[in-house]
This record gives sequence, C-alpha cells and structure tokens, in this order.
Amino acid sequence: MLASKLSHAAPDRLDRSARDARRVRSGAVPARVEAAVHPVAILAAVAAGAGLLTWFAAGRSKRLGPAPHHGRQVMPEGTRCYRTRGAEVTASAAQRLNHASSMLAASVLFDSSLEHYRGQFFNRAMYTPIVVSSITLASSLHGAGDTDPGRSHVRHAAQALAGLTGLVGFGFHAYNVGKREGGYSFQNLFYAAPIGAPMALTLAGVLGVAAERVRDADPDWPELAGLPAGRLLVLATAGMLVGTTFEAGLLHFRGAFQNPAMFAPVTLPPLAAAVLAVASMKEAGASQVTAKWAMLAVSAMGVAGVAFHAYGVARMMGGWGNWRQNLIDGPPLPAPPSFSGVALGGLAALELLERRRLRA
Repeated sequence: MLASKLSHAAPDRLDRSARDARRVRSGAVPARVEAAVHPVAILAAVAAGAGLLTWFAAGRSKRLGPAPHHGRQVMPEGTRCYRTRGAEVTASAAQRLNHASSMLAASVLFDSSLEHYRGQFFNRAMYTPIVVSSITLASSLHGAGDTDPGRSHVRHAAQALAGLTGLVGFGFHAYNVGKREGGYSFQNLFYAAPIGAPMALTLAGVLGVAAERVRDADPDWPELAGLPAGRLLVLATAGMLVGTTFEAGLLHFRGAFQNPAMFAPVTLPPLAAAVLAVASMKEAGASQVTAKWAMLAVSAMGVAGVAFHAYGVARMMGGWGNWRQNLIDGPPLPAPPSFSGVALGGLAALELLERRRLRA
C-alpha cells in the first residue's frame, strides 16, 4: 500500500513542477534568479571605489615648503629657522592625527562589516558605515602622507561626513535598544546593537577634521575654535578614552571578566585620561614624558587586545577551523585597535603642547 502511495505521489510532484515551470514562463510567477556575484562582494567593491575616488579627489600630497607668513615679515636667520620648525611641528602633529583617524576608520570598517553581516543587513542604512568608513580611511591615509601646511577641502568634507554619520548611527543603535521589550535594560544593552560602536566613526571624523585645521593654523600659535590646539586636543582625547572605556566595559561585563586581562581596557584608559588631564594644566612647552608613556601603553594595549580576542575565537567550538561562524559570534577582532587610534591622537596633542619649547 505504501508503494502504491509513492507511485501516485511521484507523478503528482512532476505535474506540480511542470505547472510551476509553465507559470514562470507565462509571467504569473517571478523567476528566482541566483546572483552571479555575492552581494557582500558588490558592497566591498563599492566601498573600495568610494575610497579610491576620495583619495584622488583629495589632491596631490606636497612636500613641506616655507612656513606661511600670515601677514608678518619673516625675520632673518634664527626666526626663519624657528618659523620653519614651527610649521614642521604642526604638519607632523596633523599627520599623527591622520594616523589616529586611519586606525579608527579601519576599526569601524571591519567591525561594522562583521556585525552588520551578522545582522544580514536587514536595514538598508546598515550599508552606510561601511562605505563612509572606507572614504574616511582613504582620506586619512592620504592626509598621513601630506606635509603641506594647508588643508585639503575634500579631506575636510570627508572627515566631517564621518563625524555626522557616526552620530546618526548612534541614534539608530539607541533606537534599536530602546524599542526592545524592557527598554534600556542590561539585557538589551548586552545583546542589541552595540550602542556606543558608531561613535568610533565620529571620533575618526573629529580627529581627521582636527588634522586639517591644525595644518591650516598659524604655526606660531596653532588654535582650534579660538583655543590653543594642543590643550584642547589633549582634553578631547581624554574624553574619547573615557567614552571608549564605557563601551568596552559594557561588553566585558557581559563576558563576566572571565579573563583577568579583560580588566585592562576598563582601568588603563581612564588612568591615561587622568594623566592627560594633568598634562593639560601644565605650562605650555613643559615636558610631557609621563603622558606620552601613558599613550604608548594604551596603544600597546589596543594591539594586544587583538591577540586576546583571537585567543577568544580559538576557544570557541571549532576554533579557527570554524572561522566563518566564530569570527562573527566571537570577540570582535577589529574593536581593540580603537584604543590605539585614540592614543595616537593623544600623542599628536602632546606634541603640540610641547612645541613652545622651539622658542628657546
């Protein structure tokens, strides 16, 4: 009897397949077309193309020339040497700021790619940070090789776009957490969209904009928003370190600090921020050796964090043999370098604080 049912079922299946094929040919049912190229590959190509266009649009990098006079007569010999050295310091600080922005942009690019791929890009807006961080990365890398004292308007616009995009992304993530049942509970903060992650793109944009403004500043006394550039950037970097610590602390608290090394991102950066706050109160031109060592320690911690997260991936079921799954579900490899990026910005700010020693 079972054989009889199977014999009747087989022709039925064939008849249904034939009917479906006729309906597709007639246009009653849309045909399913398999994409020849994976959508992620298309997204990667768009992001890379946007970055290249930004690179070329930023203009040709130039070698450092004579310092801008800013309407003043350049004094002979000693003063000329000082003004040239002053321009070199501001250009060097701007390049450091671009390096910091590059590292943050790269962290956002890879981290948002993994996290949004895990979310299957269910919201079209999830493509935005990948493209914008690619533009920011290209812009910052271009600036890192530019020793021209003047700013690039294209780079400045790209970095401003990054800052705005990060703020909008923060709004999206905050809304995603708040709309869940229970609202802003620890459960939702742990497992919903990481609420502070988009701010890394804003930090990259802020440091990139600062780089362009420092390039364009008076080398005798560089200012941002009417305030001494070095002091303002030192305080801004301290705030960035504290904000990044909150995001890392939330996720490490979710992991119950099962590894003692997980305490490092919630203790070392706040201490370094306090050191920066003290440095900002010193007289301009004073030595900042202690603060520089603090920034180097934070930067090294960010690099070491990648190794610790890689170890966390290896400890998951299947380890690196199951990398397709574990890279998405394990500790995010691109996240720790955000600390290194902020620390590089702190080093640039400290360089500007010490620059007054050139007058001696």
